[in-house]
Amino acid sequence: MTLLKTLCFGPRLRPLRISVFALLLIAVAWLALSPAPPVSINTGWDKANHLLAFAALLFSGRLAWAQRPALLGLALLAYGGLIELAQMQIPGRDGEWADLLADASGMGLGLLAFMLLRRLLQES
Repeated sequence: MTLLKTLCFGPRLRPLRISVFALLLIAVAWLALSPAPPVSINTGWDKANHLLAFAALLFSGRLAWAQRPALLGLALLAYGGLIELAQMQIPGRDGEWADLLADASGMGLGLLAFMLLRRLLQES
């Protein structure tokens, strides 16, 4: 568990965790704003796509910036809202309030995963 603890919380690897978070932000934006995202990474249900994407974003964001959880949550919610607004301008895409709700639900799931990981690593 020491290696996992170092990967997740070690100060020397923080730039790597920030890079992973930034790459996820870019990937989610590309998938959300592409007129025809690849079918191979689609769960088959749009809300599940949102839930999983924002769970991954919140989880990786918390690993990158553990000290500012409220700011991270608000920023990701605003990011999701901006994506929905942008989707209204893209042919074949729609912005929906339900998608923003799925984003927020995914953030809750990502937070639970982060808290579980932190607890497991503290106990080891």
